[in-house]
Amino acid sequence: MRILFISSTRIGDAVLSTGLLGHLLARHPDARVTIACGPAAEGVFARMPGLERLWVLRKRQYSAHWLGLWWFAVRRRWDLVVDLRGSAMGWMVPTGKRSVMRGGRRPGHRLAHLGELLGLSPPPLPVAWWREEDETAIPGRFLALGPTANWRHKVWPAERFVALAQALTGPGGALEGHGIIVFGGPGGEEAALAAAVLAGLPGALDMVGRLTLPQAAALLAHATLYVGNDSGLMHLAAAAGAPTLGLFGPTNAEEYAPCGPRARVAEADRHDSPPEASELDRLPRMEDLPVDRALAAAQSLLPLPACG
Repeated sequence: MRILFISSTRIGDAVLSTGLLGHLLARHPDARVTIACGPAAEGVFARMPGLERLWVLRKRQYSAHWLGLWWFAVRRRWDLVVDLRGSAMGWMVPTGKRSVMRGGRRPGHRLAHLGELLGLSPPPLPVAWWREEDETAIPGRFLALGPTANWRHKVWPAERFVALAQALTGPGGALEGHGIIVFGGPGGEEAALAAAVLAGLPGALDMVGRLTLPQAAALLAHATLYVGNDSGLMHLAAAAGAPTLGLFGPTNAEEYAPCGPRARVAEADRHDSPPEASELDRLPRMEDLPVDRALAAAQSLLPLPACG
C-alpha cells in the first residue's frame, strides 16, 4: 500500500498527526509512506517506520513549493492520500481513496478533528519515533523544562519557571534530588528565552538548540516530568510518553492541550479589559498563571509516594 500524507508546517500540529500515521501503519504494516511537511516538522517524521520519502515543502514565491510535490505525486498511483492542509493537492493526485481536511477553525481539540478525518473515535494518541543512535546517556532522574515558544505571548515568565523547578526539586519537593534539563529549539530567539531560566537554575543542563527532534524525543521519554509552554516541544514530550504539563494563556487549551498517557494543563486567569481593548489584550496573559497553580497541576501528574 502506498500512502501520501500531507502534514503541517508546524511541529505541534505535525506531532498531533502522528496518531493517524500510527493507526495506518498498524493496519497496513507493509505500507510505504511519503510524508510532505514543512522544514520545522521534518524531524517529527524522520524515524517513522515505513517511510519511503520525506518531501520537505520549503516555501517559495507564488506557492511554487507545491509544484514540485505535485509533479512528483501526479506521476504515481496512490492507494490513499491524506491531506491535513486542506490543499488543492489532496484533490489533484490520482488515488484509490482520499481524506482531505476541511479548512477553518472549529470547536474542539485538534486531535478530535484529525480522528474524524479517518472516522476514528476516540482518536489515536500521538506517537514519537527515534532510533538507537538518537539516544543519549541519561543523566539520572530529571525534570524537563520547555520555557520557549514561537510567540512571546505564550511564554511563562522565566522567574516562575525557576520558582516552580526549585519547589519541585528542592528539599521536601516532590522531585527532590532530581536534575533539571532545559529544552528548546535552535536559533537565537529560543536561546534568549531560555537564558534567564538557565541563569536562575545554575545546575541545570542546557540542551537548547542542541538536539534533533528524534534526539529530544528519546531523551524526553525518560523525564520524570515535563513542564513547558504551549509549543511543539510540549506535544513531542507528551507523545514520547513523558508526564506532561502544558502552560496556557492566550492560546486555547481546549484546542491544543497536550495529548499523551499522562498530560495536564494549567491555565492563566482571565482578566477584565476595557471595551476598546484589542483582541489580544482581551486574552488571558501568561503572567496571570500563578506558580502555585502550576505546582499543584505538576504534582497531580506524579506518582504518590510509597507508604511505610
